[in-house]
Amino acid sequence: MLLAVAAYVAVQFVYGGKPAPRCTVVSANDDGASYEFSAEQARNAATVAAVGTSRGMPERAVTIALATALQESGLRNIRHGDRDSLGLFQQRPTQGWGDERQIMDPAYSAGRFYEHLAEVPGYSRLPLTVARSACSASGYPQAYAKHEPDAVLLAAALTGRAPATFTCEGRPGTDPGGPAAVRAALVRDFGREVRPDARGRTVTVPVPATAAADGRAPQRGWELAHWAVAQASALRVERVAYGGREWRATDSGTWRTVRRDGAAGPGGTADEVRIVTGQ
Repeated sequence: MLLAVAAYVAVQFVYGGKPAPRCTVVSANDDGASYEFSAEQARNAATVAAVGTSRGMPERAVTIALATALQESGLRNIRHGDRDSLGLFQQRPTQGWGDERQIMDPAYSAGRFYEHLAEVPGYSRLPLTVARSACSASGYPQAYAKHEPDAVLLAAALTGRAPATFTCEGRPGTDPGGPAAVRAALVRDFGREVRPDARGRTVTVPVPATAAADGRAPQRGWELAHWAVAQASALRVERVAYGGREWRATDSGTWRTVRRDGAAGPGGTADEVRIVTGQ
């Protein structure tokens, strides 16, 4: 209880007495489904998704990974758990998942999870609970099933398949941000395939030519755009623009249609994502 009170006080101090920023993902199927969670959870979810797609894993793999992290840690990078379990996926150093420093790196721990999942024959066709248990032992395999609907929504948005369905309130925390931090985080999560270019406060991320060549440019672009929104509080992102749509931290995290010159109206570009930081 004391830890909970201390955490609450710390959050109130960081955000000037306002509630901590929240993020929301909604269904692209107009069925009213949605999931609301914290900026910290959003940041970790975006990293898990980016690591998966960068390894060529399908959306189903991302869903399984997100449901696992929701069950194991609530998508929080925690330093405690059963015995020596750590991090998003509660991986154990004594079971060969890596050392403590590695496991506490969300990109590393997600990569290790996908390595194990890829070894499960036909995992993409298995029920989530079966695929998860085959990836690593669990005493309560059915517990993961309750997270599948939320993980499905998250995976659809964070892989870019469901455009403009992921939003966050943009109040920055205490972490240092800016263009250099955005570039480093992009390479950390997506690998060196991304080639972000920073000019002033704006980071431009070209959609890879390989994605454009086989028709995946819009999905890849929305994956990058949603990733940037998820990182908004940590990296002090103020604006994200892609494909004629723009997210602004000052607009309560909504997406709006814009022309390339920034005025309201149709238009935009599908070959790059623009991320504007506050410093």
